[in-house]
Amino acid sequence: MTRFSFSDIENAFMYVSSAMYGMNSAVLCRDTGKILYSSEMSGIDETEDEDDLDLDQCIEIPHKNDLDLGKNLVFEFVEEFLPDDYENVRQMFRRNGAYSRYKDLLERRGLLNKWYEIENSREEHALGKWCKENGIDVV
Repeated sequence: MTRFSFSDIENAFMYVSSAMYGMNSAVLCRDTGKILYSSEMSGIDETEDEDDLDLDQCIEIPHKNDLDLGKNLVFEFVEEFLPDDYENVRQMFRRNGAYSRYKDLLERRGLLNKWYEIENSREEHALGKWCKENGIDVV
């Protein structure tokens, strides 16, 4: 069984999650141990360069929204740390640019670092669980 570096999987997860859902993707090839990247925005598709790619041996790296780490996590955080701002944040997320406005609010409230700590912890936990559920052995 191939063992994979958790940090490599985490980097691929960050790549996939760095853009709107579906714009960036990455696949983990269980047989070769490679992670192949593609991007709708930049026209990158490393899977095209792999002549002997067995798609049955590949698994798509999830986007943060696949692991309920998008808006769901934002609202959990707001409920716990900014309950008086809940409606304000809900309104923010009805328009484009919500995350930058949300982070501005957190900065003003002195909670931006706390947000990053919780976000990183939850992402790491959820990604580890995803690996386990998909039989991906990580080191």
